[in-house]
Amino acid sequence: MIENGYDPEPDLTVRSTWHEFIQSHWDVLASCDFFTIELLVSHKLVRCTVFFVMEIATRKVFFAPIKLQPDGAYMKQVAKILTDLEDGFLHEKRYLIHDRDPLYTTEGFHEILKSSGIEPVKLPARSPDLNCYVERYVKSVKSERLDYLILSSVTQLEYVLEQYCEYYHHERIHQSLGRIIEPKHTIEETAKIVCIERLGGLLKSYHRLAA
Repeated sequence: MIENGYDPEPDLTVRSTWHEFIQSHWDVLASCDFFTIELLVSHKLVRCTVFFVMEIATRKVFFAPIKLQPDGAYMKQVAKILTDLEDGFLHEKRYLIHDRDPLYTTEGFHEILKSSGIEPVKLPARSPDLNCYVERYVKSVKSERLDYLILSSVTQLEYVLEQYCEYYHHERIHQSLGRIIEPKHTIEETAKIVCIERLGGLLKSYHRLAA
C-alpha cells in the first residue's frame, strides 16, 4: 500500500465536518422535527404539536398523524409507520437527524428505527443550524400559510397541511434544487399557462397545461 501511495494507518484524529457528512450521505438521509400551532377551539386557544419528516435530497415532506399532545406511545406508532417495509417514508434511508427532544425515546422510537437499519443521529444542544433544512421548512409552512389562518380543529389543520404539501412538492419553486419537485405532468413549452389555486386562492402558482 505504501508503494502505491496509500497510508495503511490513516490519521484517526482527522474528522469529517458536518457539511461533509451531509453531502456524503445525501441520498440516504432524512431529518425530522416538531412545530406547534394554536387552534381556536370553543373560544379557547389549544396548542397542537405537529411532527414531520423530510427527505433531504428531494425536500419531500411527510406529516405524521396529528395528536394534540404526543407521547411515547405515539412516537412508537409513528416510527412503525415511517419504517413500514412497503410504503414507509424512511424506506431505504440509513440516517434520521433529530434534536434532543425527550419524545425521541431510546427504548421506543430509536429501537424501532434501528431494527429497520436506520441510525438516529442526535444533534448537540442548541444547534438548530445543524438541522437547517427542516427549520427552513417550518418557517416556510408558517409564513406562507399557517400564519394567515385561524383553524378550529385538527381536521382543518390536516387539510391545510395536505394542500400545502401538494403545493410545496409539485408547484413551489425550490431555488436550492434548481427545479420544481416532481411536476405532475409532462411540460409542453408551447402550451397555455394556467393559474393553480389552493385554499381558496391563498396559494397560487402558474404552470403550463399538460402535454
